[in-house]
Amino acid sequence: MEMKSCILRVLVTTGLLTTSLRADDRRFTYTYEPETPAARTMAFENWTTLGAQRGAATGEANYRQWDLRQEFEYGVTDKYAVGLYLNEQATAFRKPGMTANESHFDWKGVSLENRYNLLNPAEHAIGVTLYLEGTYSGSEAELEQKVIIGQRHGNWKWAFNLIHATGWEEDLREREGELGASFGLARDLGKHWSLGFEMRDETLIPDYKEFESTAVFLGPVVSYHNEKWWAALTAMGQIYGWNNDGLADGNRHLELVDHEKFNVRLLFGFGF
Repeated sequence: MEMKSCILRVLVTTGLLTTSLRADDRRFTYTYEPETPAARTMAFENWTTLGAQRGAATGEANYRQWDLRQEFEYGVTDKYAVGLYLNEQATAFRKPGMTANESHFDWKGVSLENRYNLLNPAEHAIGVTLYLEGTYSGSEAELEQKVIIGQRHGNWKWAFNLIHATGWEEDLREREGELGASFGLARDLGKHWSLGFEMRDETLIPDYKEFESTAVFLGPVVSYHNEKWWAALTAMGQIYGWNNDGLADGNRHLELVDHEKFNVRLLFGFGF
């Protein structure tokens, strides 16, 4: 019995260690999972996000927005991780009466991410992690909070994020609140691939006085992971939207003033 107990402890410890070491394997791109990386490990992750097509009635026909982020993450402990982001944004659109697109490239500042794991999903029925990220670019700033929950059931994995953020724009003179949520469900297909879907909602509240707009997105996600690197791709279409300007975007069922019809995000990362 003592030998069996020893073997069981070794197997459990190995399983928990594997979960910790592979905590940065991403099944989703918009939805964070509760696992955090192992202590004293580092990772690099590149984010590329495309938002395409807003309402031509807004004066931004053929709209495209590229958000680029480069992250360096470090596991301070097995429960606490910090990440440093460098952020850029490129936009292009065509104004009314013009034949050529107008384009802009902007530096969007530096972000500092903090994740603290309250409940390890390998040890509890549900994993829970708290998230805090601050961003500053000189003329803009944002403070974002998330509650992240999730769990694995055999080959299936799910995660849910509850999101709140406050942003300051126009040289920090204007304030805007944001409420949101995201959900992801994926199934592992063998050792390296997984396939699933993500759904997310974003609601904007200028100066916290009234709800300005909301948009809901849904789409498939596919990911690949091995011992050294990982990648994930999500393609989402807007399935519902509303704004308080009625048909200012020329669409009755979508919100195309503050949001796009389609969002695509690609993540690529590796540990070292």
